[in-house]
Amino acid sequence: MEYISHSPSETEAIGQALGEKLRPGTVLAYLGDLGMGKTAFTRGLARGLGCPGRVTSPTFTIVNEYEGRIPLFHFDMYRLTDSDDLFDIGWEDYLERSGVCAVEWSERISDALPENTLYVTISRHPENEGWRIITTEGGSAE
Repeated sequence: MEYISHSPSETEAIGQALGEKLRPGTVLAYLGDLGMGKTAFTRGLARGLGCPGRVTSPTFTIVNEYEGRIPLFHFDMYRLTDSDDLFDIGWEDYLERSGVCAVEWSERISDALPENTLYVTISRHPENEGWRIITTEGGSAE
């Protein structure tokens, strides 16, 4: 599916709509440069999963956990060098905890992503720098 977002609030709304459809055990792999709206998308995703509270980027903690109807585990893999580093953060345990894993900088650990991963690509729209193209592929949410 492809969506056009004209603002951060629309990006959040798209994330929320997706979150309302997801099942426990879903892994989302985000692809997109800095400043594309991955954290805004995740704020909406958290609302859709029933996770109250403030959602922030896990850049320095690597993972933030949010409790809700379905728990959300929000990862930022930017500081990891490769998938071998995942053992140190308990990646396999998170995959088994019946939550949704949202992974920023997923390309750093692509070989460790499950086969049914849902890929979310966020990029600039060619006609307006403030707009975003959000594409979802794979997984089982659609």
